Amino acid sequence: MEKSKIKRYIVLGILFFLPVAFLLMLYPSTHNYDPLNIVDENVADIELFTSNSEAEILFKDHISIIAFFGNEPENQVIAASNLKELVYDKFKGFKKFQIVIVLPKGSEDKAEQLQSEINNYDDMRFWHYVFGQPNDIKRIFDSLKTEESLDDNLFSDHVFIIDQDLKQRGRLDDRTDKEKEQKESAYPLYSYDCIEVAEIKNKMSDDLRILFTEYRQKRKGEFDSASRRAQDLIETN
Repeated sequence: MEKSKIKRYIVLGILFFLPVAFLLMLYPSTHNYDPLNIVDENVADIELFTSNSEAEILFKDHISIIAFFGNEPENQVIAASNLKELVYDKFKGFKKFQIVIVLPKGSEDKAEQLQSEINNYDDMRFWHYVFGQPNDIKRIFDSLKTEESLDDNLFSDHVFIIDQDLKQRGRLDDRTDKEKEQKESAYPLYSYDCIEVAEIKNKMSDDLRILFTEYRQKRKGEFDSASRRAQDLIETN
């Protein structure tokens, strides 16, 4: 009888302490992380663009994913589906998050066609299409740090993360742990290929989680922006 009581207490003790131990293991990881680098500042906003939304759509004061789907957005179902399923569906509940698809004026009907292809009656309030003149689209794209370019149709398969202060976020050092061990030269990640599922699912999703953690800490007064900026400057030198 005594043995059964002892076993029961042991089991109860394990059930109680295991979650506590797990939370203690997580605690350092949520407070000692590397913030997502600022790779460019002063990204141009889209105040000159029209949209499919009744509300005014701007990058300022939002965490935005920007995509450029060009004159034929209805042909970009794979890229749009990857963004929706791997990014939008995961983060649409986060405050101030939005995905903005930049398109030339005159492609409004094609945007609706694309929307019908990717939307399974989900909540798409934070997925926007904005329409502008080609020169304004190029102005937005040229304000971004990138090694990519827009094609003749104003399309790019790369998407960008912009924070609430119109700063572009990414990685100044995208080396793997193995590459770091081998002391290979650092290389950046300014944008994310939305055709490559692994890049969107792993790198971009991880980077967005880090950015949302930063803003959550800012709201709580726990984020040291001065030390973050200093570290960014060190890494770029």
